[in-house]
Amino acid sequence: MEKAVVLFLRVSIQLLALPIYLLSFLGMWDSFCKKIFFPFLLEKLTASYNRRASGHKQELFGNLQEFAGPAGELTLLEIGTGTGANFQFYPPGCKITCTDTNLNFQRSLSKSMAQNQHLQFQRFLVAPGEDLNQVADSSMDAVVCTLVLCSVQSIEGVLKEVLRVLRPGGAFYFLEHVAADPSSWTYFWQQVFYPTWKLVFDGCCLTREPWKNLEQAKFSEIKLRHIQVPLYWAPVQSHIVGYAIK
Repeated sequence: MEKAVVLFLRVSIQLLALPIYLLSFLGMWDSFCKKIFFPFLLEKLTASYNRRASGHKQELFGNLQEFAGPAGELTLLEIGTGTGANFQFYPPGCKITCTDTNLNFQRSLSKSMAQNQHLQFQRFLVAPGEDLNQVADSSMDAVVCTLVLCSVQSIEGVLKEVLRVLRPGGAFYFLEHVAADPSSWTYFWQQVFYPTWKLVFDGCCLTREPWKNLEQAKFSEIKLRHIQVPLYWAPVQSHIVGYAIK
């Protein structure tokens, strides 16, 4: 019965989003989404998300400086930098390499960089998290990835690259929305919204379980918690947060 209700509601939402599905069928949606819609939407949502998640981010990044190299400098690689939503939480003097697959966040990213002059921005790489070949082996003290693993092609591929670029003893920091408890109403609505959400939000998958990938990766230590971020307007309240040490 539940599966039938999910299917009925899923189709109903798809009908409401029919113009987007039509644009996708005609090959017009992907370009419009990446160039205009998603950058605009992400810029608007970032401030709201940071207000609700700021406490978690402050706690998460509070010990970043502990992973600085022998000279006291912290070199950090951020995968999926987007609009630069995490910059304000990084320690002064942090040397950052930014990566993203979408160049259309540039306006918001430049604004964030100008507002966070306590940081040293090294370079911006157009690269997916699964292929960071422009970054040398064991060259980073820390790697950060927030709200990105939901839309990558391969979580395993990203974690493999993270382990490659981290120096021994370096840390991978993560904050990701994930699949909710299967017995919850949130999970029910994640199932309902899944296909349309993925189309509208540039490949974002609502029901991934990245904590399983982290547990299977070859980190020496993982500190991970399941938390709820109060995003009542969307089925993405369930998150994992923490860091893993190479």
